[in-house]
Amino acid sequence: MKKILLLTAISGLMLTGCYSTQINMSMGNMRLISSSADPQDVMDFASKACRNDFYEGASFLSKAGKEYRFKCVKAQDNEILIPIPGTTIAPAAKVEAK
Repeated sequence: MKKILLLTAISGLMLTGCYSTQINMSMGNMRLISSSADPQDVMDFASKACRNDFYEGASFLSKAGKEYRFKCVKAQDNEILIPIPGTTIAPAAKVEAK
């Protein structure tokens, strides 16, 4: 029984690692991401990448095959964050200044 559980856990982890996501181009606030992952995982990756670059988040522009185009948006730009259709944007943890 332990062997079956171990094999199930290992195969699940291997399947999770079968997709790849990488930023192909980063110019200004534009990001070109190539990924074979689920759209929600791509949206989360893009949002995290933009937040790491001191933006508010990623706004979806277009998709062509496995390439996704995003625009990183700053809070003062007064632009809305647009998710990939069928996905959501996870709220970012905000730190309040005291």
